[in-house]
Amino acid sequence: MKNKLIIGGGVALVLILAVWFFTRGGSDELGEILVEAKSGTFKVEITTTGELEAENSVKILGPTGMRAAQIWQVKIEDIVDEGKVVEKGDYIARLDQSELSDKIQNRETELQQSLSKYTQTKLDTALDLRAARDELINLKYAVEEKDIILSQSQFEPPATIKQAEINLAKAKRELSQATDNYKLKAQKAVAQMQEAAAELAEDQGKFDFLQGIKERFTIIAPEPGMVVYDREWNGTKKGVGAMVHAWDPVVATLPDLSTMISKTYVNEVDIRSISKGQVVNVGLDAFPEKKLTGKVINVANIGEQKPNSDSKVFQVSILINESDTTLRPAMTTSNGIIAEVIPDVVYIPLECLHSQGDSLTYVVKKNGLGYDKQQVLVGKTNSNEAVIESGVVAGDKLYLSVPAGVDEKPIALLSGDASIPLAAKD
Repeated sequence: MKNKLIIGGGVALVLILAVWFFTRGGSDELGEILVEAKSGTFKVEITTTGELEAENSVKILGPTGMRAAQIWQVKIEDIVDEGKVVEKGDYIARLDQSELSDKIQNRETELQQSLSKYTQTKLDTALDLRAARDELINLKYAVEEKDIILSQSQFEPPATIKQAEINLAKAKRELSQATDNYKLKAQKAVAQMQEAAAELAEDQGKFDFLQGIKERFTIIAPEPGMVVYDREWNGTKKGVGAMVHAWDPVVATLPDLSTMISKTYVNEVDIRSISKGQVVNVGLDAFPEKKLTGKVINVANIGEQKPNSDSKVFQVSILINESDTTLRPAMTTSNGIIAEVIPDVVYIPLECLHSQGDSLTYVVKKNGLGYDKQQVLVGKTNSNEAVIESGVVAGDKLYLSVPAGVDEKPIALLSGDASIPLAAKD
């Protein structure tokens, strides 16, 4: 009976130990995930989201001369769908002509007034010069008449002869004065006609200029390509109802799809790690299976404030190395910029790092059936992993999540074998 009790107690003990072991093992698998510290080449990668655009493109412009016509902005009445492939000379858009039509009507009225003034001046000067010429003819006849009277008065008394001579002299002087006046009137008439003609030509030129602009309010494609709407200063696209400004007459663009760039923005903390020539791994949200490469070709020197954000960002342009017919402007890209490559280092996931206080960073390291808390010196990091310069070696198994009861464990410091309880560190 005694032996049976001993055997039964031993079996029960074994069962309890088995239950404890498997329960603990299941906890490790389900709640306490372990990872292994790795060694090798570590990439400091900065991940950003960007948008594709063509490196080179032809701008589709609104009518030139809007400033000269004192038209500062016009509305887009109609435009072809974005993404449509067009040929040179194809219809692109039509702009609102209401303000221009008013100006054309006003210029036409001024042109008619100038034409009427020109005609009136022409008639007035013609009549004045005709009257002056008639006066000259009459004065010539008067001189001839006075000369005949003088010749016939040779046998008259001296006083009569003298009077005839005076009358002839007066007639000649009047003829001479009228001749000079005619020359002045002719010059005045020429000046008046030149003035009227210049005013008419100016008004005609202004009218023709506005008529020429009117033709350009229907916009056609300057080159073949795919239509991409231009963007406003706030990032919205110019479509029907948008305004085309005199100082920025771009309506749309025709991108060269053979060479694409990804325009992205990097925050002010990471921008110091970005430089020209760095390699970039590029992914497309629309085609997750496609993996492209690129390089940084431009880094902005001045930051800018993004809408609805307090942080400053810097624009970075990434040239896509591959030419792919599926690439389209405005596609969203995921950009992994390789800021630095560090060979032969130990690195672990960021989730393994825990902090105590302001400067103490530690990991929870697997040690047999238990675990230890080890202080570590962290080096470079990327979005997923961190380099460990001291405290962990390759192959160490680390907890991703903190095991139960970890607060009671002391932290093994890097400076020696001494350890301190968390309460003391606090």
